[in-house]
Amino acid sequence: MSAIMPTYGSPSLAFERGDGVYLYDADGKQYLDFCTGIAVTALGHNHPHLVQAIQDQAGKLLHYSNLYQIPGQERMAQRLVDATFASSVFFCNSGAESVECGIKIARRYHSDAGNPERNRVITATGSFHGRTLATLSAAKQEKHMAGFRPMLDGFDQVPYGNLNEVRAAITNETAAILVEPVQGEGGINYASEDYINRLRETADEYGLLLFLDEVQTGMGRSGKLFAYQWSNIKPDILSSAKGLGGGFPGGACLANEKCSAAMVAGTHGSTFGGNPMAMAAANAVLDVVLEDGFLGHVVEMGAVLRDGLEAIAARHENKISEVRGLGLLMGIEFSRDIVNGNVVKALEAQGLLTVGAGSNVIRFIPPLIVEEGHIADALATLDDVLSGIDARDPAP
Repeated sequence: MSAIMPTYGSPSLAFERGDGVYLYDADGKQYLDFCTGIAVTALGHNHPHLVQAIQDQAGKLLHYSNLYQIPGQERMAQRLVDATFASSVFFCNSGAESVECGIKIARRYHSDAGNPERNRVITATGSFHGRTLATLSAAKQEKHMAGFRPMLDGFDQVPYGNLNEVRAAITNETAAILVEPVQGEGGINYASEDYINRLRETADEYGLLLFLDEVQTGMGRSGKLFAYQWSNIKPDILSSAKGLGGGFPGGACLANEKCSAAMVAGTHGSTFGGNPMAMAAANAVLDVVLEDGFLGHVVEMGAVLRDGLEAIAARHENKISEVRGLGLLMGIEFSRDIVNGNVVKALEAQGLLTVGAGSNVIRFIPPLIVEEGHIADALATLDDVLSGIDARDPAP
């Protein structure tokens, strides 16, 4: 019996090594990884530049406190500032931490402006912002809240993508609007460019902050460094993690000048946030993502993946109800007669790793270095599995 707390169930499959888009178990079986640790290993496995950066830093210094300057952290922050709307960055260790930091920034900003009553955040149905008590309270998903009540107050939820409901929820206590440009865990629900633009207009109209959770969409996965860059707006706060370290734990909360000004010494902190190892990894990832042509490759491969999924959906129209997503964050939603978890297991048995989402969706989240041949192999496996499933019998 495992001594690990069973919060992840009892998985039996383990991997011994990885190379590029592939993982290998102890018996040498190869798996095509279209899960990437749930959008984490952006450069694939064992990327030489990332591995070298981590090895070099490990041979010098693993950790010391943020009471002292960390050069790699200074460099990474400046690079993110130069590439985005932000004027400063707080480094942490995960997506949930980066969202919690953003919530604190929103409250502190309004408190410093003389409006401490403005402490509530509008969130969206279907959202996921992490597993801490505050982020569970923000997302309000019953399956995640069960057994952990009482939840924290301070969050008002509205239907995702509905601007009228957002506006109706605004009161004199509202501090910010928190939304994911694409809801990953919620089922690859995509916010239109118009919706994001109008959220910015609404926030400006009412003196609110626009806070984007780009934990899953950031670091190039959408085909831009961050997904908001497909629109005409700039957020006030943005959370990032997952692909940030390419597999090494790391998170970041980005904020513009007016929000950054509220976070003076002592207002927030993290023992491990922005440590030398994490920053070596993050800078290495950013080196690759910002190379000429890299993000264009993501856009190109995203189109190949979408086209292929739509072709399969057309062949299996009684099984797949919709294909949706952005860049290399794509999903297929099944008809009610097909159970996504069963399809995930069937794909795994044939050497393709995917991950479920929402009520009945499978996510395809390949490494950003994926090539057309890898996508073709994944699509062929999906087509084969679906061909063997009777839509009237959800068990493959």
